[in-house]
Amino acid sequence: MKHLLRLAVLTVVLCGCQSARPPTPAATPRATVVAQEAVDERTDKLTIESPATGERRSVWVMKPTRWTEGSTGWRALYMLHSCCAGGGWDWLRTGEVAKLTAGLDAVVIVPEGGPMGWYTDWLDGPGWETFHMTEVRGLVEPRYGVGTRRAVVGYSMGGYGAFMYAARHPGVFEAAASLSGVLDIREDVNGYRSFFRSNGEDTGNVWGPPSEWSAHNPADQVAHLKGVRLYASTGDGSPGPLDEPSTTYDGVEASILRQNTSFAEAAAKAGVPFTKDFYGPGTHTWPYWIRSLERALPLLLP
Repeated sequence: MKHLLRLAVLTVVLCGCQSARPPTPAATPRATVVAQEAVDERTDKLTIESPATGERRSVWVMKPTRWTEGSTGWRALYMLHSCCAGGGWDWLRTGEVAKLTAGLDAVVIVPEGGPMGWYTDWLDGPGWETFHMTEVRGLVEPRYGVGTRRAVVGYSMGGYGAFMYAARHPGVFEAAASLSGVLDIREDVNGYRSFFRSNGEDTGNVWGPPSEWSAHNPADQVAHLKGVRLYASTGDGSPGPLDEPSTTYDGVEASILRQNTSFAEAAAKAGVPFTKDFYGPGTHTWPYWIRSLERALPLLLP
């Protein structure tokens, strides 16, 4: 009888252990390059199957003129685009970036960021930060022989992304440049809510309620940029030397100046130096971003 009782207890214990065993986790989908197309002698277009964003995404890669298959140790320059239309190709469509980077020993990486992606893993939506900082880096850098030195630059929404990625991923970028960049989203909360609604999106899906925006705000995260070489440029919205004669006052660039001024004050308080290029007259337009890129390149890729 005692033998049978011990056997019953042992069976219960064994069954208990069996039922407590955790289920085997499902394999996490991995990003893959599904296509590569030569756009021109220096530029490739990669198509990446991105689990982070749930779709296939594009990345343009511009190789240095001295690049050869199998070469390694190249610096990388990530270029982030603005919002609302176009996309990564905007940086390369005019040929000016190709001319400016032709003599630089750097692989230029221009990823798609969505018309309203905001370089953020949305609370309810695509994971753009994971796409850029994990999937793109993991696939593109080894493919083109990128080493350990990286810089990042962006205009408008892309300027926001450049500073946020540098702040949120310490040690990844040694330099970051914002050209007419969004550097203080809390400067006009209602304005951003309205702007997102006009583009069919909701700030709550991206950053959550305004009380949580500081985690995604360059002006609030400036202390995490210590040790990164920084450049920020903006005009004041009045017509400048690169504008057409018919150009009128640009309220968007004027608001960008207010945000950049707020960032500068936060940087001074945090003891974070940066190169400030608040150049006065100038609008939120391409000619000023290209001029600022030319000014920023010696800091980005010395």
